Amino acid sequence: MLKKYDQNARRILKFPAVHPCQDVNPATLLRSLITLSNSITNYQSKYFATQRKNARESIRQITILNILFVAIMENDDVSGLPDTALLCFSELHHTLQKILFLIEDCTRDGARVWLLMKSHFVATQFMTLIRSVATALDILPLNLIKVSLEIKELVELVAKQAGKAKIEVDHDDDHAMKRVLLILNQFENRFEPDSIMIKRVLYYLRINSWSDCHNEIRFLDDEICSESLDNNERDLCLLSTLAGFMRYCRGVLFENCVIEHSDNPITERPNLEILSCLNPEDFRCPISLELMTDPVTVSTGQTYDRVSIQKWLKSGNLICPKTGEKLATTELVPNINLRKVIHQYCIDHGITMSKFQKQSRDISSTILPGSPASAAAIKFLSDYLVRRLRNGTEKQKSRAAYEIRLLAKSNIYNRFCLIGAGAIPPLLSLLSSSDSTIQENAIAGLLKLSKHSNGKKMIINYNGLNSIVNVVKNGLKQEAKQIAAATVFYLSSVQTNQKLIGEIPDAIPALIELIKTGTSCGKKNSLAALFGILVYPRNHETAISSGIIPLLSNLISTSERPEIVTDSLGVLATLAESFDGSNNIFNNSCLPLVIKTLQTSPSRAAKEYSVSILLALCNNLGNEVVAALANNANLIGFLYTLSTSGGTQAGKKARTLIRIMHRYHETSSSGLRANWDSSRTATVHSC
Repeated sequence: MLKKYDQNARRILKFPAVHPCQDVNPATLLRSLITLSNSITNYQSKYFATQRKNARESIRQITILNILFVAIMENDDVSGLPDTALLCFSELHHTLQKILFLIEDCTRDGARVWLLMKSHFVATQFMTLIRSVATALDILPLNLIKVSLEIKELVELVAKQAGKAKIEVDHDDDHAMKRVLLILNQFENRFEPDSIMIKRVLYYLRINSWSDCHNEIRFLDDEICSESLDNNERDLCLLSTLAGFMRYCRGVLFENCVIEHSDNPITERPNLEILSCLNPEDFRCPISLELMTDPVTVSTGQTYDRVSIQKWLKSGNLICPKTGEKLATTELVPNINLRKVIHQYCIDHGITMSKFQKQSRDISSTILPGSPASAAAIKFLSDYLVRRLRNGTEKQKSRAAYEIRLLAKSNIYNRFCLIGAGAIPPLLSLLSSSDSTIQENAIAGLLKLSKHSNGKKMIINYNGLNSIVNVVKNGLKQEAKQIAAATVFYLSSVQTNQKLIGEIPDAIPALIELIKTGTSCGKKNSLAALFGILVYPRNHETAISSGIIPLLSNLISTSERPEIVTDSLGVLATLAESFDGSNNIFNNSCLPLVIKTLQTSPSRAAKEYSVSILLALCNNLGNEVVAALANNANLIGFLYTLSTSGGTQAGKKARTLIRIMHRYHETSSSGLRANWDSSRTATVHSC
C-alpha cells in the first residue's frame, strides 16, 4: 500500500506521491496511514537546520491524526466506514506522503545551504500541504465514526488550525539567507568576504567541520548534474554559486579540521581501449579533453564536441579556442565522418556510447564557471591554496595539496584557476617530500592538472618530468607510484612529450618495474603510460632492451584480469609496428600465444590487437611468420569469422591476413617461393 522510494534516487523537493486505488480495503488504507503518520512523527527528534517552526507544526498535527487512525483501527469493524470518510483518508494518504518527503528533505544530509536558499519555496510547500490536510478533514464525518469525544475535539481543532495556519519563512532563516546573498554578492564583485560573517552563517546551519562542508559540496554537485540535464538555468546558476562558496569554505575555513577520507579520490585508470588505435588526441575534444560524442567543426576548421563549443560560444567567446582566430560564423557543422569513426570504434570494442556521452556532458559543463560569484570564489581559493603550498607548514602543505586534488578532480575551470594561480611548481617540489601522504597528495593533484593542456605545458616547462618519473621509480607508497604512472600517460598524449619522456633513462624501466611489482591498478596505469610513450617509435629500443616483451607475454598468458590481458596486447601491438619489435616478439616465441588469444579470447579488443600483431609480424618478417600462420589449419576459420563479424578495423586486418595466406599457398603450390616476398608486398600495399 505504501510505496517505498529510494531516498538517493528521488530528487530533492520532488514529491512523487500516489493516490490509493478506489477499491482499496479500508483496513489496509488505515494501516498505511498509521505507518505514514508514524514515520512523520519519528522526525520529532531530528535536527532541522531550517524550517524549524513549520516542520514542528506539521509534525504536531500529524501526531494528532495518528491518534485518530489508531483509534479507528482498534474498532472491530472498519469496513462500515462511510464513503466520505474513506475519501478523506485517501486524500490524507496522498498528502501525508508529500509531507513525509518534504520533512525528509528538510533533514537531508548535505542539503542545508541549498534548503536555506530555497526557504520561500519550502515554506510555500508546507502551507500548501497543511491546507490540503484541512481540505480533506472538511469532508470527514466525525459524528459517524466511533471514537472518543476527546479525539473528535482534537481532530476538529487540527482541521480549524490547518485551515488558518500561518506558514511563512522563519525570521532567523530569512536573516541567514540574506547574509548568504550578501556574501555571494561580495564574491561576484571580486571582494573576498569577511570570514567572521561566513562563520556565522555556517554556525547557524551547523556546518561545523570539513566533512560537513564536503557533504554539502557533494550534494550540490549531484544537483548541478541533474539540473544540467533539465536545462534549469536559474537553479543551475544558484547551485554553481553555492558550490563555489562551499568549496571556498572547505579549503579556507576548515583547513585545521580532521579530514574523513570517506570517498578518497580514486586513482584514475586511463582508458587504453579508447585511445589505442589512432593518435591519442584524435578522439578528444580540445576543450574538455574527453571523448567527442558529437563532433562539430567551426569556421576555422577545428573540431570540438558540440556540448563544449556551445558552452564556449554561449559565454560570449567568438574566437576559436584552439587557434585563437576570430570565428567568421558561429555555425557548427557536424563532422559526420569522425562521428562515425568514433561510434564504430566504440561498437568494435564493446564500449557503451551512452556512458561516455554522460561523462562528456558532465565534464563539459565545467569548462566555464556556473556564475561570476563561483568564479571569484574558486580564484580566491586557488590563490589561498598556492600560498599554503609555498609558505605553509608541512601539515598545511599536505592539506592544500589534498584540497587541490579534490578541487581539480572533475572540473576543467577549477584546473584552469589552479594552474593560473601557480599550483604546479610547488606541487612538483613536494614530490621529493619524505612524508608519504604529502607526496601522494602532490602527485594526485598533478595528475588532475595534467589533464588540462596548460597543465601539461607547465609541467614540462618546469622540468617536472624527471620528478614524476622519480615517483614512479622510488615513490614512498604504491598509490603514489601508480598515480605517477597515470600522470605520465596523460603527459604522453602530447606528441613532443613522448620523445622527452623516452629520453629520461629511468622512465621506461621504472614503468616496466611497476608492472612487475605493482598492484593491479599500478599495472594498468603503467601499461597505459607505456602505450602512450611507445607511440613514438624511437622509444621501442629502450623498452625492448628493458625486457618488456617477455613481461607482456607472461601477463597475457597468466593474468586472470581480462583488462590487463587486453592492455598488454595493445602495447605489444604498438611494439610490433617496428621491425625490431616484430623480431623480438617472434624470437620470444610470442606467436603461438597471440594466435591462441585470437582464437580463445572473448574480448573484441583483444582479438583486434591480436590480428594487428599478426599482420605487423607478416609485414616486417615475411616468409617465416606467414608460413607458420598458413600451416595453422584452424587459424583461417577464425580470420574468416572475424572478417565478417568483427569491427571495421579488425575485419579489414583479418581480410588482409587471409589474402596474404592465400597468396602464400598459391606461390608454394606453384613452386614460385622466390617471388613470394614481392607478391606479399604487393598484397599489403593494395590494402
